[in-house]
Amino acid sequence: MSPSFDLDRCIRKVKDFPKPGILFYDITSVLMNPQAFDFCIRAMLETYRGWELTAVAGVEARGFLFASPFAHIRRLPLILLRKKGKLPGETHSMTFSLEYGEDTIEVHKADVREGMRVLLVDDLIATGGTLQASIRLFEGAGAQVAGVFAVIGLPFLEYEKRLAGVPVKTLIDYHGE
Repeated sequence: MSPSFDLDRCIRKVKDFPKPGILFYDITSVLMNPQAFDFCIRAMLETYRGWELTAVAGVEARGFLFASPFAHIRRLPLILLRKKGKLPGETHSMTFSLEYGEDTIEVHKADVREGMRVLLVDDLIATGGTLQASIRLFEGAGAQVAGVFAVIGLPFLEYEKRLAGVPVKTLIDYHGE
């Protein structure tokens, strides 16, 4: 892993998406660049080397893309956190507030066991609302969230307040326009 790798140049910035005034950090450009994607996965492996984890949980949908190779290489189960109604079995669910409304995430009950140590993975942390709900979901089912990983962090949206008490690692932070 090259410590001088410029991940920022690999992230497409789209102004006024999905609405005017928003600067969207498009992670698909990282996925289109094998060197950038490899950098992200290797950075995850280095960051969590030696951590006792029993599972990795990817947040729908882009979190799956980073959680999957990490889980495969570490030989850990991959748990999917999905939006309401996307999982066919019995689920644990957690409803949470968004800027404009509510959303619900779910995980299969069969996939979460008491005492698990889970790493939560997403592509980007904005306000931290989805990840906060994910933490509550796992803790409510008896698991422990050992940490949170995301490629991009937006600390100016103060996600650290919602994720207090859980170690958070991002590869690149943006501090607003």
